[in-house]
Amino acid sequence: MIRQATSTVRDTASASAEETAPSLVLARYGAIPVVARFDIGECEVTRGQQLVVETDRGEELAEVLEFIPTHLSSNADSAGRVLRVATADDRSRAADASRACEEAFEGWLRRCEEWKLQLELVDIEQTLDEKLILYVLNDRGPETTRLALLAAAGGHGVIHVQPVNAEGVDPVKDSGGGCGSQGGCGCSH
Repeated sequence: MIRQATSTVRDTASASAEETAPSLVLARYGAIPVVARFDIGECEVTRGQQLVVETDRGEELAEVLEFIPTHLSSNADSAGRVLRVATADDRSRAADASRACEEAFEGWLRRCEEWKLQLELVDIEQTLDEKLILYVLNDRGPETTRLALLAAAGGHGVIHVQPVNAEGVDPVKDSGGGCGSQGGCGCSH
């Protein structure tokens, strides 16, 4: 049974219901999809609904898959938080960004070839807050760091290089150091 989180104030008679009301949802996001937990806060959401979530990569559209009741999620980490239910403007901006990324793909392929990078570009995505994500078939390491640095040096701004493999995306591991970027190393731009 899927239950709906509500933003209404609950009285003491419904306190036990609040203990089992979901505080986290499983949601799918990204051009190469990731399923993760998100804190819904006070948002009222339903299964299948599109949300704007904040991830380590920026603001992204996500689709609600399932609710996680509080008693099952008390020790679970959240990948981010729900900012709002997606508006028509959010969906339109995401569609425009998707078209722009499709047009930019060949240019990024040429750059990777010119820079003699030992990786394969497989997709591009832009977040709602206009951060560029380059998905590469490679492990996180020197070549992904090099791509991020060459892009910045070439005037393309800070990008997030997201390694992928047969299992999906390679999650950022917090190493606690590095160049000062989120995730602790230069390859997470």
